Amino acid sequence: MSKSTENEVVWQDTIQDDQQPKAPIKIGLATGLGALLWLGPYLGVNAVLLPAKVQQVAPSDKAQIVALLASAAMIVATLANIIIGGLSDLIRSRWGRRTPWIIAGSVGGLVTLLWFNAASSVIMMVVSWCFYQVFLNAIVAPLLAFLQDRVAPKHRGTISSIYAFGYVIGQYGGQVLGAQFLSTVGTGIIVMGVLTLFAGPLAAVIVREPSSKAMPKKHFTFDMFVQNFVFPIHHARDFYLALFGKMMINTATTAIMGYQLYILSDYIKLNTSGQQKYVSIISTLMMITAIVMSITAGPISDKIKSRKIPVFTAALLVAIGVAMPAFSNAPWTMIVYGLVAGLGMGIFFSVDQALNLEVLPDPNTAAKDLGILNLANTGSQILGPIVAAAIVTAAHGSYYGIFPVCAALALVGGILVLMIKKVK
Repeated sequence: MSKSTENEVVWQDTIQDDQQPKAPIKIGLATGLGALLWLGPYLGVNAVLLPAKVQQVAPSDKAQIVALLASAAMIVATLANIIIGGLSDLIRSRWGRRTPWIIAGSVGGLVTLLWFNAASSVIMMVVSWCFYQVFLNAIVAPLLAFLQDRVAPKHRGTISSIYAFGYVIGQYGGQVLGAQFLSTVGTGIIVMGVLTLFAGPLAAVIVREPSSKAMPKKHFTFDMFVQNFVFPIHHARDFYLALFGKMMINTATTAIMGYQLYILSDYIKLNTSGQQKYVSIISTLMMITAIVMSITAGPISDKIKSRKIPVFTAALLVAIGVAMPAFSNAPWTMIVYGLVAGLGMGIFFSVDQALNLEVLPDPNTAAKDLGILNLANTGSQILGPIVAAAIVTAAHGSYYGIFPVCAALALVGGILVLMIKKVK
């Protein structure tokens, strides 16, 4: 890092390989802990405690209200991710560009979850849940931007692996933790809010982001607005290939996961106890394989100096995994799906973020562009159930067609990634 005339560390948009001989493990720890502490509480509430809260407030309309909350949240989260990411890129402060946002997001996340917990009407639940999405996304995009700002390209696979480890633990562990509070829903939501409060401050203390005050300030002009708040236009071919490749791979998995219970009951023909048994087996397999691969795939990616090959391998494994139940409706095919697709998603979680960082059109707008790439996650959560429902409807209630279609989606996603030119 160079120093200004005031002996102040000056922000650099990127760190070059020769400036960072050793992997900055602390950046991985900061982003991994941050991901664990925002994603775990979010999924603990969203997947477990929110439906329980809705059942308490409006039991007769619970399905429609949960759908309303999900739809509103997706719209708000998408906009907030891009707008806050763009604002984060523009911030000039003694605490840097990202730190003020992740701390504000953590505090706001606690406050809005307490508000949601106190809501006694549907409209208040919707409003408080939407505000929660805004503050949550004040953590997400700026936190990811640390990987672009502070990690040299040659270390991004390793550091993304540490981030992915926290992400995977949060993804699976948050729901397990949330389930422990089903008899005391209000207490559970408060606990999740308190955990969220630690996400930004812990990451900020570990990273110790340098001041961004020495960076040139940008005045509001039309060109500045286009650069910082609009989808990238120039030098963005690889960026969009990564975006849509990621969306296809994620859609393949969310379509299966969203209809997993119905697949087990109507296609595999299991009774209730069988469904519970296989949901547990599949979830455990996917968690274990995702954790193992999230630790190992990133360093391997750095070693072979390739992002596209691991991501394509991940897409291929997902395609093989989701295709297996098409060959037989025997229960073992769903176990193979959990094992093979879990391996693929573990590799994908680990290396995909490193790939994303290397296709960004402009390091000056990293947080905004990473927010746009996050549309692949939110978009797939919408597309997955839509694709699955369309297939089942067209086939007059048969679930068979989901498997080959999702396998094809994963392969298309992998091929789109292979078409990226500026990343090995």
